[in-house]
Amino acid sequence: MKKYKNILLVAAALSMTAACTKLENKLNDSIASSGSGSLDPSSLLSNAYNDLNILLHNQDQLFSLEETVTDECLVPTRGGDWDDNGVWRVLHAHTWDVTHTQAQSVFVNLGKLESDATTVLAFNPNADQAAQAIFLRCLAQFYFLDLYNQVPYRTVDKYNGIDAPPVMTPAQAIDSLVTNLTAIIPVLSNANRPYKASPAAARFLLMKVLLNKQAFLNKKTPAADDANDMAQVITLGNAIIATSGLTLTPHYFDNFSPNNGGLDPGYGWGASSEMILAYPNAPGVKNNNGIGNAGINARWMMTLHYNSFGHKGDGVYGNAGWNGFSTIADFYNAFDASDTMRRGNVPYPGVTDVSGLRVGLLQGQQVDENGVNRVDRNGAPLKFNAQVSLIEPDKATLEDNGIRIIKYPPDYSNYNSGQPGNQLQIFRLADAILMTAEAHLRSDDKAGTGASLTLVNGLRDVRKAAHLSSLSLVNTGNLYDANTLLAERQKELYWESWRRQDLIRFKVFLIPWALKTSDNEKYLLFPIPATQLIANPNLKQNPGYQ
Repeated sequence: MKKYKNILLVAAALSMTAACTKLENKLNDSIASSGSGSLDPSSLLSNAYNDLNILLHNQDQLFSLEETVTDECLVPTRGGDWDDNGVWRVLHAHTWDVTHTQAQSVFVNLGKLESDATTVLAFNPNADQAAQAIFLRCLAQFYFLDLYNQVPYRTVDKYNGIDAPPVMTPAQAIDSLVTNLTAIIPVLSNANRPYKASPAAARFLLMKVLLNKQAFLNKKTPAADDANDMAQVITLGNAIIATSGLTLTPHYFDNFSPNNGGLDPGYGWGASSEMILAYPNAPGVKNNNGIGNAGINARWMMTLHYNSFGHKGDGVYGNAGWNGFSTIADFYNAFDASDTMRRGNVPYPGVTDVSGLRVGLLQGQQVDENGVNRVDRNGAPLKFNAQVSLIEPDKATLEDNGIRIIKYPPDYSNYNSGQPGNQLQIFRLADAILMTAEAHLRSDDKAGTGASLTLVNGLRDVRKAAHLSSLSLVNTGNLYDANTLLAERQKELYWESWRRQDLIRFKVFLIPWALKTSDNEKYLLFPIPATQLIANPNLKQNPGYQ
């Protein structure tokens, strides 16, 4: 089993993480330098982009806080594996406490991203570099707001200060994000897409802010959506759809393959055409124009069985997986019979022919590249099944229980080098389409038979799924109601780190689901780490945590 060490910083260093609240009035006001310009802003900007590495790739960072707390994902304790003092189980069951190490680590790493982005602004960047830094700062602040409901920050002139940074309230943070993102859209270069901040990326993040605005202001009882906000989401989404040059990828899993950036034609049917923002992992390359190749292999290692793959059974690819992350039966069963492209469990070129591994939601007997049944470590047939518990004590079944998810097909050509070529999808066109449809449902298409339905059915056409006849936002009595926007988001965006946010926005995060029978409203937020509270008295512990 693979474990990543948490990044721990001393309290004094923690007090220094944050960034500017807003563009005062104009972009240039925000980038007035207090530094000498002796440091290269290009290198400083690369440092900030590199901060996304751990935050977005590691299974115990944003992915864990946004996915394993939902119905889409759980990490059972299998015998002694994946116990880690219960840190995984408590997330799915909603029983974590103030000491949870992942909540602490993510807070620290968001602060580093925010601080490094602010540092760029202090050393005379050009306009595009400054806009990119502001985007990265906004991204960190967005997640601070989403996960912790408090946003520490520093102004550029105090980027390296030692005093306790002030903290924005949700309302202040929303205002800051809207102001900043709106200002940088016309400044950012389209040429930056998809590996750096572009106008489409800024529009996308602004859509997220506006859609989640009422939930950010009151997670327990979000107010009715503001019609002007929804109109703006529609305008932003239409701009991405019409002007970004992006199209939906014909084969769903090409969005996530080792060839999704078009660098290794030996995999799949083609490159992704949906990437608004992606992390630029280059096959076999440790450093791609200053951005370090990252641990995208965690996306398959964390879920696969120890014997899931290996060339002709000789183990040439090394350890197959860590046998942990799974999903529940309700999630698997939510896919209708026509939606096989997204549900998967289907062959994939360059992967299945090499190892027998299929992509998507893996259920049933696993085989090698010759069609020979694989076995678990007990010598029994390796059959992934829907029966799964938070603690799996039975040695005869603990290795097989739980449907596994392969969203990112393994890069076998670069497996041993540790530099897979799958480029991590951060923002994707399909999500922009679904957000636009959601804004229509929340404002001018409440019957769900107009613009929202047209957008969703257009997406389903490309995914080879049957049309829906009507659409609503959510069915609080059935999370998996196929005629709801929430269910469509689940099928399209599963394991892309949006599910927790969606469930909160749709007001269903606290309802029971498999292996979570009760809940408490305090779990709508994560606790502020104790070290942060000591270092910065402007932070306050979130309600319910002691």
